[in-house]
Amino acid sequence: MNNDFAGKTIVVSGGAEGIGLSIALAMGKQGMKVVLGDIDARQLKLAEQELMEAGIEVLTAQMDVTQIDQWQALAAKAIERFGKIHMLVNNAGVGGGTGSIEQIDNTEWRWVMDVNLMGVINGTQVMIPHIKQHGEGGWLLNVASMAGMGGVPYGGAYTATKVAVVGMSESWFAELKPHNIQVSVLCPAFVKTRINLSARNKQSTYKGESVKREATPQQAAMAAQMQKIIDNGLPVEIVGERVVEALNAKELYIFTHPNYRPSTQARAKAIDEAFERAAASPLLADVAGQDVISFG
Repeated sequence: MNNDFAGKTIVVSGGAEGIGLSIALAMGKQGMKVVLGDIDARQLKLAEQELMEAGIEVLTAQMDVTQIDQWQALAAKAIERFGKIHMLVNNAGVGGGTGSIEQIDNTEWRWVMDVNLMGVINGTQVMIPHIKQHGEGGWLLNVASMAGMGGVPYGGAYTATKVAVVGMSESWFAELKPHNIQVSVLCPAFVKTRINLSARNKQSTYKGESVKREATPQQAAMAAQMQKIIDNGLPVEIVGERVVEALNAKELYIFTHPNYRPSTQARAKAIDEAFERAAASPLLADVAGQDVISFG
């Protein structure tokens, strides 16, 4: 057990199952007090029972991460019960529709953006001031995806949000460092979760016309393939233990699938080669020698 974690409080959104619950269990075993927020009340009750049976102090609250007032209520409950908040895990997320540009409508886009992006922003804006306030430092862990490291065909909305979460985490890493708040971003590939069934908890606000349309043969085939891939994914329990390992090592980027390294290397190489072409352009000769403005 790491004494840095023992006795402190962690808040996990989307913590009723999957990666969120895995992290909650792993950090609870390190001695942390756990606060779980989730939209699924039934699953939340099961998660509470599992944590209690593991001897972990736990508080749960049904919440929708798209609603900032529900984040504020969660923070108030956490402080009332445990006194302070030390770690925020922005885990709640949805997969969204899979399909071409023409097949995914604006209602689906707004759902994915509001949960995966605004949910992270809402949680961070509410919880970070509480972590700053006690002056003991802490942790901010945002759950992104390998999609945050490169575009996924037919997954534009999901990719957009995960790229944004990686970028925000990089920004907040520098911003929060003086406050002794460690920022990390978790970028898993395929894990055995139910993210491909996210629509089971879709809020009525986002159902609209998209729920009335039948899947095209292409979408149905992609869904079947996705289910097969997820069924063969990394056991979710490993993810929580990997997070403990990476937080102890103070890693900014937390990866769970080292086999994806070649894809990120190829992307980095393509970016570097693009810079070489820009440097060789006579149009940019005056810019090439200028100092780089650093914000870090």
